[in-house]
Amino acid sequence: MVRKNLAPKYLKAETRKWFNSVLENYELESHHLKILILASEAWDRCQQAREEIKKNKKLTIEDRFGQVRSHPAIAIERDNKILFARLIRELGFDIERAGEGNRPPRLY
Repeated sequence: MVRKNLAPKYLKAETRKWFNSVLENYELESHHLKILILASEAWDRCQQAREEIKKNKKLTIEDRFGQVRSHPAIAIERDNKILFARLIRELGFDIERAGEGNRPPRLY
């Protein structure tokens, strides 16, 4: 079992608060803690990409050849949303509520 309030300092304040609430509500082993850290980092990266998109007010950019391309932050946001969801699923927080039969299979 891991100690409480171990959120890395580099996480955003809101993410650190969530991280610590998870530690308060679940008994995690040390390997689960590493997954939780990765999930927290993915969440922050996703939010950072979202802020970049909002700041630029554009979903597309023009490359040096004049071609319209998707803004790079779109892919960063998408990839980190997917990663966050997979890591949270791997931790299995909702197994008790949903039951093993209703839960998507784990990715190995």
